[in-house]
Amino acid sequence: MYSIGIGVAVKSSLILGLAWLLARLLRPRSAAARHVVWTAALAAVLALPFLSVWLPALRVRTTAALWATPADAMFEASAAVSPAARTAGSQVHGSTTASSMGTPWRADWQVWLMLVWAAGFTMAFAHTLAACAAAWRLRQSARPFPDGALCTGLSRALGIDRVVEVREAAAGSMPMTFGLLRPAILVPSEAVEWDSERRRNVLLHELAHVRRGDAATHLLARAALNIYWWNPLAWMAWREFLKERERAADDLVLSAGARASEYAGHLLEVARTLQTGPAMGWAAVAMARRSQLEGRLRAILDSGVNRAAAGRASLLAAVLLAVALVAPLAAVRAQQSQTQAAATDGNAADAAIRAARSQNNYERLENAGNAAAQLRMYGIAHKLLDAALLIRAELFGEQSPQYGVGILKLAALENKLNHEQAAGELYTKAAHLLGEQPEAAPALIHLGITAIDKKDFPQAMEYFQHVRRLNPTQAGAAMMWMAVVEQRQQHMDEAEKLYQGALAIQDPKSVEAAITMEVYGQFLRKQGRVDQAGEMDTRAAAIQAANALSPVSHTGPAVYKASSAGVRPPSLVSKVEPEYSEEGRAAALEGTIIVGVVIGLDGLAHDARILSGLGLGLDEQAVEAIQQWRFKPGLKDGQPVPVAATIEVNWRLL
Repeated sequence: MYSIGIGVAVKSSLILGLAWLLARLLRPRSAAARHVVWTAALAAVLALPFLSVWLPALRVRTTAALWATPADAMFEASAAVSPAARTAGSQVHGSTTASSMGTPWRADWQVWLMLVWAAGFTMAFAHTLAACAAAWRLRQSARPFPDGALCTGLSRALGIDRVVEVREAAAGSMPMTFGLLRPAILVPSEAVEWDSERRRNVLLHELAHVRRGDAATHLLARAALNIYWWNPLAWMAWREFLKERERAADDLVLSAGARASEYAGHLLEVARTLQTGPAMGWAAVAMARRSQLEGRLRAILDSGVNRAAAGRASLLAAVLLAVALVAPLAAVRAQQSQTQAAATDGNAADAAIRAARSQNNYERLENAGNAAAQLRMYGIAHKLLDAALLIRAELFGEQSPQYGVGILKLAALENKLNHEQAAGELYTKAAHLLGEQPEAAPALIHLGITAIDKKDFPQAMEYFQHVRRLNPTQAGAAMMWMAVVEQRQQHMDEAEKLYQGALAIQDPKSVEAAITMEVYGQFLRKQGRVDQAGEMDTRAAAIQAANALSPVSHTGPAVYKASSAGVRPPSLVSKVEPEYSEEGRAAALEGTIIVGVVIGLDGLAHDARILSGLGLGLDEQAVEAIQQWRFKPGLKDGQPVPVAATIEVNWRLL
């Protein structure tokens, strides 16, 4: 939702800026033509936020082939751990709340910004409602104006084919028009004592507003200003809208036969002697505003002014055209997948939960939760998976295998977050509920890895052998871990047979096979078989590169390379060293990961992509740490710009 709000702010400013430019170009035309421009622009920006939410997103990719060649700004990080140590750091890391690990730097100021906007909108909207209520009470309490025949005759002269109600309001009040469907004219009680010429001119002016439909467009423009109260361009548009509306009404009065000098005199006298409350102007169309009087009088007395009128049909067509033209602009979003759009917004998550609960559709929530986890929106992912688990419990019961599958998905998230104790408890419960079903394999593998960490090798072998019996699709991974167990016990011949057996049954192009090759390569290197180890490493690297994560497109200014002319590369201010994952530590996996990022104007690493990975949770741990780094942004000609960079993370065992 926040990203939509930013998009609406930028797009609305663009629309209002274009309206100002068009109005300037139309200065030789009539005030009515310029008023049509401002009315259409305010209608467009009023529709913009609603269209942005309702219309399907039109995705636009703004960065093409950013990672076609490596970026030349390079940073490094390293991680080292004892292969058998359960690091204290992982427990500290695990105490961090899930919601804060996704984007800790954004939540606070986004929320405050939205709260400030909401407070301003609420105040403006309440003020408008209060003004409408006051105008309605004034209309209800006013007496019928005695000279109704004059109004009827003037209505016919202006082409108004219905009766317009004229009512006599309190003394000293400004003549005004109020009412959306049946606008009425309110005149002060002194109007009965005015000479016939002043009554005629005042009624002509207010009837001009009725003919033009200004009471309705006034509320439309006010609604737009309520939403964009923070934008100086919106206030400028509001002032221009009012100015051109009153001049257009003046032009209609003069076109109906009023003498310019007499009309100007009556207008000046009305503005001098009568007034309306400031709040009333938020709801009703008042005849005169002192701040605009000088310009109006000059326009009235200038015989060279174009006074052509614009009909309601022209105004309606302009409004509809503006809304139609702004619809594609409203639909434009940053390039992202549908799952990302659904998973990266808390409000969308709440809506998804409500919809899924009404349909008992836990799969929808689990898919969205997995998408959120892939995007490192862990708080939202946890929320979605918790809700899915509740639906499973209601449908199948908390002792069912189906509930165990839900527990398994939540355990995988806790494991990704490096919450080892919570993950272990959930995996244990899932394994118990799933029993002898193939779905229990991931839980058993995790429990086996934990047993390796505790040096309980017989228990670890039992878990992995159980996986081989239960789920043939996981047999290759189980055999790799069995090889790790044999290697830890110095049973090198048995370990090598198991490594080779795992590779024989795994898809040779899969990430799982690449991980086995990496771990087997380290085994060969320790045996002094460097050439064979190098061959394994080369094959694994090729597979990892082919399965590399796709980047999230950068949706801001153009991204530069540090070597581009006039570009100063970003500099690292602070960094957090990554922590070994439990799987990586258990397998004693070492190596180097290369991550491509864009260092943004905020000094943070965005759009992370694994250019060369290792697996076993080390890639995710690297990205998690990098997202907490702080940089001094790159500069081009002295101005901050986004710069592509690569970060090398070295994993080493002590």
